[in-house]
Amino acid sequence: MARLDVDIDYLGEQLKALLKIPSPTGFTDTITHAVVDELQRLGVEPEVTRRGAIRAKLKGKAKDPSRALIAHLDTLGAQVKYLKPNGRLELVPIGNWSARFAEGARCTVFTEAGAYRGSILPLKASGHTYADEIDTQPTGWPYVEVRVDALVRDVPDLNRLGFHVGDVVAIDPETEFLDNGFIVSRHLDDKAGVAILLATLKAMIDSGKKPPVDTWWVFSIAEEVGVGASAVLPHDVAAMVTIDNGTTAPGQASDEFGVTIAMADQTGPFDYHLTHELIRLARDNDIRHQRDVFRYYRSDSASAIEAGADVRTALVTFGIDASHGYERIHMHALRSLAELMTAYVTSPIDIKRDAKPVGPIDGFPHQPTEPAEPDIEPTEELRAGE
Repeated sequence: MARLDVDIDYLGEQLKALLKIPSPTGFTDTITHAVVDELQRLGVEPEVTRRGAIRAKLKGKAKDPSRALIAHLDTLGAQVKYLKPNGRLELVPIGNWSARFAEGARCTVFTEAGAYRGSILPLKASGHTYADEIDTQPTGWPYVEVRVDALVRDVPDLNRLGFHVGDVVAIDPETEFLDNGFIVSRHLDDKAGVAILLATLKAMIDSGKKPPVDTWWVFSIAEEVGVGASAVLPHDVAAMVTIDNGTTAPGQASDEFGVTIAMADQTGPFDYHLTHELIRLARDNDIRHQRDVFRYYRSDSASAIEAGADVRTALVTFGIDASHGYERIHMHALRSLAELMTAYVTSPIDIKRDAKPVGPIDGFPHQPTEPAEPDIEPTEELRAGE
């Protein structure tokens, strides 16, 4: 199926707006409201779970086997671990990220009394006081603290202002959209994925095309702590494509341009047939793509499978440099991914048997096992043993 036109300006505007909304795991109500408002503006009426995950359906020409696209609204962050005698705050991270990237960050602490601004600093922050110790002190969460931008010198001051253990800390994204297409920010994982889903949905609505089967747009709220799609996926979904980041680094095949299709992560291989369907669609639509395997990575796909969902899953990603740090992506990858998703949601169903959760073997697919026929033959010299 041919890809649809994607409104790149809209995609960029949505990403900018999403990055401005603090949404560490466990503190996602505001972004849930914002995404619901945008879905309603697009003309789709979403469902919201008790905890704030979202799903919205485009009705298809048939009901089953339905599909889903998913991205997560939550980001990394921190919580107050301890009120320190010096009036500062010790932190524990939300999600898996390095304290190296926390040092120097501006942040917001959300207390019951209201929000306070602050900075995350190493314990020995001043070279004028500690000299070379600023570079030799250990790195880790016990070695940073929040300096609150208020008159606080001790624990009683913190108590009077309403600070408590467990308060959520959101890290400023420090976003830059460059003229050359690069985007640099914290929390591109997975605000960029959410923007891609919204742009894909807008492209479908603008085109007037009806998907071949019911298709769900799903937004999870706890992916960064491993929960993700475990309790939001509709039971009738047979195939789910996760949109998230793909790490660009030495030893990885991911790229900041085009689509990176994940073949496996730390939980094992993704569904063979769904993954290769996406590869075929990328080829047929001349969408730049590459494949990768991630050793230390899990996504909404893993949480859905671990929760017992009998669903085919795949992971398609935008290449991201310095993931879970000060991240960088390129608009080319975002556009490519949105185009691939439009091709997918308008493509015919390959495995019609998936409409039923269980059944006879009839219609169950095959994976290729025939011997390959290479078009490179040994030379006469090699045949002769020379």
